[in-house]
Amino acid sequence: MKNIRTLVILGATGDLTSRLLLPGLGTLLTSYPELRIDVVGSSREPADDWERVVGSSFDSVGASGPAVAHTRGAARYVQCDVTDPEEVRSLLDGVEGPACLYFALPPAVTASACEVMAGLELPDDLVLALEKPIGSDTATARELNRLVARLVPEDRTFRVDHFLGMPAVLNFVGLRFANRLLEPLMNREHVQSVEIVFDETLGLEGRAEFYDSTGALRDMIQSHLLQVMALVMMEPPSSFDPVEIPTLTSHVLRAAKLWEGDPARAAVRGRYTAGAVDGRRMPDYAAEQGVDPERGTETFAQVTLEVDTWRWNGVPVTLRSGKAVGNPRQEIAITFRRPPHDYEQFPRSGEVAPAVLRMGLEEEQLTLELNVGGPFDSRGMTRVTLSSGMAEPGLTAYGSVLRGVLEGDPTFSVRGDAAEQGWRIVEEVLAAFEDGSVPLLEYPAGSAGPV
Repeated sequence: MKNIRTLVILGATGDLTSRLLLPGLGTLLTSYPELRIDVVGSSREPADDWERVVGSSFDSVGASGPAVAHTRGAARYVQCDVTDPEEVRSLLDGVEGPACLYFALPPAVTASACEVMAGLELPDDLVLALEKPIGSDTATARELNRLVARLVPEDRTFRVDHFLGMPAVLNFVGLRFANRLLEPLMNREHVQSVEIVFDETLGLEGRAEFYDSTGALRDMIQSHLLQVMALVMMEPPSSFDPVEIPTLTSHVLRAAKLWEGDPARAAVRGRYTAGAVDGRRMPDYAAEQGVDPERGTETFAQVTLEVDTWRWNGVPVTLRSGKAVGNPRQEIAITFRRPPHDYEQFPRSGEVAPAVLRMGLEEEQLTLELNVGGPFDSRGMTRVTLSSGMAEPGLTAYGSVLRGVLEGDPTFSVRGDAAEQGWRIVEEVLAAFEDGSVPLLEYPAGSAGPV
């Protein structure tokens, strides 16, 4: 593992840092006790309790060992406005390299910071890690990519999507390519549909300022589920390296288009009303503090796409995410086509359920639903489910992300053109949301989502 000496977190007082980034670092330091990483927090606001924040975040995942002890003791905070050239210069001058700047900032602030850094002399070994979203549309994503390219080369640029570091997503890659049983079936001849679903029971949880200006389509489908789709549906790689994987996933995104080319038929959006989730009363989204009802922000979004390649043409791919959903699904689901022959001894062909392969995303569970029995079995046709849990992952998703950064391995980060393609795919849907072509439906909190 490369010896990145200092991790500088810009926007360190935000929720992302304490809830996800620092706990992920804690799991990494526990797994690699030889690491010696100094963590520098930085933001416009003062933070006298930075050492406590670092310690509490590590404690939340039971992080321990010599690497953890070193980082706890070396943690420090530097107040800095990233749009002020002198303050940024002072911050960088005080950093011991090799160093990584982690932009835990909104895309517009990240772009402003990169503009400032373009006028400064930067360390030769500087690495940049950019938190999603990359830009706020295709044009701003392209401009941010241009700015970053002026600062460091592509192999020292990490566009972070922690869904690509999820143990379940990485497990699916191994499941598909390390088993000859499955890969030959992953094509239009055998697959009926693909679903990537991430429904949540959670509501706003105090994030109204961010979420109400973003919505489910931008927050989850554009930023995360499209990238997972690209990894699930890519062509078999000749090697797992930072050239091959980003190239193949970008190819999938370039070929993706709306199902039947019509956002009114391909997309669904909704917003939750008052209800109960797991026994908790939840208010109407529009009545939540910090929400502007006139924005019409969706808390549920579903988009059906087609990846128009020789392998996948004609297969519907549904990406879906919703908040305040009861009995939520969080999975990759591959539904296979039914047998091609209608045996008279079997029930009517419409009643023979297809085989379904599922990989749980949060609760990492692999299941395969199959048909058994038949005309010579007294029980008739029977549905069975083969199921297996996974070994406890040593790293969280953000731990995997940071491992890639520290190793200088961008294999599972997002390439610049892939970020732009993600916006290209959803912009037509966003326009249909704006003009009302896709109506804003309502669903009670605790339900399965809009009908």
